[in-house]
Amino acid sequence: MPRADFYLIAKPRFREDPLLLVCELVRKAFAGEQPTVILARSQDQAEEIDERLWSFSDDAFIPHQIAGDDDDAITAVLIVPPGIEVEDRPLAINLRDACAFGNHARILEVVAADPAERDGSRRRWKQYQSRGYELTKHDM
Repeated sequence: MPRADFYLIAKPRFREDPLLLVCELVRKAFAGEQPTVILARSQDQAEEIDERLWSFSDDAFIPHQIAGDDDDAITAVLIVPPGIEVEDRPLAINLRDACAFGNHARILEVVAADPAERDGSRRRWKQYQSRGYELTKHDM
């Protein structure tokens, strides 16, 4: 059964910098050798995540790139802006407004503290639930 985990940002360090949580989740996934896609909201956000993964930690090297070239298949972490198609991977970190339906064993939904973000996450929760996903909520 596929699983969707909702990470609701509450702690000040993540409120001020939601992409820090994304970087921490990617680091954990890479350490667990889980091929990962990050579904970015926009090209700008994809570029920001790309830069943050290089700089967020002095002791973490995470092979990653923005999707769209021949190395996609061999890169551990793909950052996928809208409009680029890639093969599904076991783990998806979803930053978009729509659910990340596909062939993912697990989906991590990162939800900012903003009330509009929370409303969107409730809709996605219900959509995943209606498709039989196992759901978990984490307060971060």
